[in-house]
Amino acid sequence: MTSHRNHGREAQPARAPRMLRVGCAFTYRSAVPTPAMFLVRPDRRGDVLVSDERLFVEPETAVRHYFDLHGNWFARLTLPTGLSTVHYSARAVVPDRVDEADEDAQETAPGDLPSEVLVYTLPSRYCLSDVLGDEAWSRFGAVTPGWHRVREICRHVHESLSFGYGASTSLSTAADVNAAGVGVCRDFAHLAISFCRALNIPARYVFGYLPEIDVPHDGAPMDFAAWMEVWLGDRWWTFDPRNNVPRKGRVVIGRGRDAADVAMVTTFGGPVLESMVVHAEEDLVLVQR
Repeated sequence: MTSHRNHGREAQPARAPRMLRVGCAFTYRSAVPTPAMFLVRPDRRGDVLVSDERLFVEPETAVRHYFDLHGNWFARLTLPTGLSTVHYSARAVVPDRVDEADEDAQETAPGDLPSEVLVYTLPSRYCLSDVLGDEAWSRFGAVTPGWHRVREICRHVHESLSFGYGASTSLSTAADVNAAGVGVCRDFAHLAISFCRALNIPARYVFGYLPEIDVPHDGAPMDFAAWMEVWLGDRWWTFDPRNNVPRKGRVVIGRGRDAADVAMVTTFGGPVLESMVVHAEEDLVLVQR
């Protein structure tokens, strides 16, 4: 990750916030009514302000909501027989600043970690820190602990994996992707998380909307993005092994041990996904008013 020094967490100059439009649409074809869960609404626990939300289904379908054990906000519904589309849209106000950083942030010894973060030191469905432990210690064990070590993990993952849609599947683990050398953003996050956990650094999986603000357009269609948060010092910090540079405008949707905890869609049956569209861009109409 490119260095962005912020020793002592000095206050940054106040800037006008950025106004975003975020949302998505999933179109399914179902042979029978199919219960499903959707995780597409932004998390409310950060510094992102969300308004003008709409979540609805065509044809009209009842929707109810619940929070899971990680505090993620799921929508529950039943996809009707035939073709149906689940729509979500919202406005989001985000700070005009890149991901916070502190190169002095230190690792915490396992015995001193807060109890609630211990689960993020353990292997999970996709983050096989036990399988990758020997490689993690041989590659990063001698690197200066703390921020510098996590940054080196991100640099390595960013440079060792190639990005490619369809290169991995829903069954691909961090160990699989490490061997193949190719994956999508969730795979970059899983591998970096696995290396961190193998070194006793708590790390959790995050996904959400990530607009292209003050960065060149990469030519790819908009999609959901995945990154990680790492516990250093006394808080969680954002690291992004896929992009490997600080970014603006992250709108978190879900957090968990890995992607299994925060699947965008879970269906209790076999509907066919006909299309998925994601959008996250600056709302220039609001900016110009």
